[in-house]
Amino acid sequence: MPTVRGWAAVGAAAALVVLWVAFGERLLLAVALFLGFAVAFGLIHVRRTAPQVSITRTLAPPTINDGGRVLVDVHLDATRRIRHVIVEDEVTTLGAARFIADRVQPGDTLAGRYEVMCRPRGLYRVGPANVTVRDPLGLTEAGGPVGVASELVVYPALEELDGLPAVRGQDPTVRTARANHSHTGGEDFFTLREYQQGDDIRHVHWPSSARRDVLMIKQLEMPWQSRGLILFDTRREVYPSDDDFERAVIGAASVLKHLFANGFGPTLWTGDESALVADGDAFTNAMRTLAIITPTERVDLASSIARLRRSNVGGGLFIMVTGAGNEGNLAAYRLLSRDFSRTVILAAAQQPSDDILKLRAAGAVTVSSAPGSTWAPSWHSAMEGTWSTATAG
Repeated sequence: MPTVRGWAAVGAAAALVVLWVAFGERLLLAVALFLGFAVAFGLIHVRRTAPQVSITRTLAPPTINDGGRVLVDVHLDATRRIRHVIVEDEVTTLGAARFIADRVQPGDTLAGRYEVMCRPRGLYRVGPANVTVRDPLGLTEAGGPVGVASELVVYPALEELDGLPAVRGQDPTVRTARANHSHTGGEDFFTLREYQQGDDIRHVHWPSSARRDVLMIKQLEMPWQSRGLILFDTRREVYPSDDDFERAVIGAASVLKHLFANGFGPTLWTGDESALVADGDAFTNAMRTLAIITPTERVDLASSIARLRRSNVGGGLFIMVTGAGNEGNLAAYRLLSRDFSRTVILAAAQQPSDDILKLRAAGAVTVSSAPGSTWAPSWHSAMEGTWSTATAG
């Protein structure tokens, strides 16, 4: 089809024909015919040289945290000679990259690279690339989408947290201070422990038993105190602003990564779905959930919590991520805290409400972060407080 320049040429030709009719000047007709034939030639040319190409794309990395940069490599392989080819690769809402090649020979591979600044979090569609060819005068073009689209996942920004809460409680079948997961095999290997009467002899780890001169058992279940629940409160009413909600998302993602890296097996729960973080894929699914999470309206938190408790949640650590908080958070604490040894509240608000203060008075560890601040300092201070309490007790 004609380009903008081509349509201008068609319009000029039509105007010249009108002038020729009015004044009878043959030169005007000659110029009009030249412009018309040029556009017609261009249409025939681009149809005969329609691009027969393939496009491949590589994202490095395909997942990134908010604020990171992704390199996109685009490769074009041609099966016939083409001239004046334009490749445009678009990242939805983030922009597009455009590459121009004057000539491509059969069997040639052209490579292009561009960088994407990934912000804000979310799922983005990259491509498919749009490939067009133009005639030498730039009056006409032909082409269309080539290849398949890729997905770019932008996770929330992360903060490096330091310290873990002192989790009370003891699992008598395990003698370990830190969880140790293996991501291979059909069963989740937690740690090794000494054999106790009644253990299945099939779970004996013979190499370790020989080294230690005592029977060692492979512990295949996660100890109670290493289980955790991260409840993300998505109710819009508890977040004074969108910035507060984003602070909460960053807090939830940072805690999720921190617990996973330190041997916990937390479950992320957002009201309608959960992902058990016990291996790499489940962690990825949980981060993907946080990448696309949005505030919700009119959520009955108490009813949702009641359904959650029927799934037999429980363990060492309960973390509730919310905003300023309200009575619903108090109700959630009353229902769930009895199933966990320690409760931590992450409050993303300029000023925590009286309900958050009531949670602190009831025994929950509270960590606050206002927009523009970070979670790490207040998290570390709060964790130090749990160590002091545990030591004093």
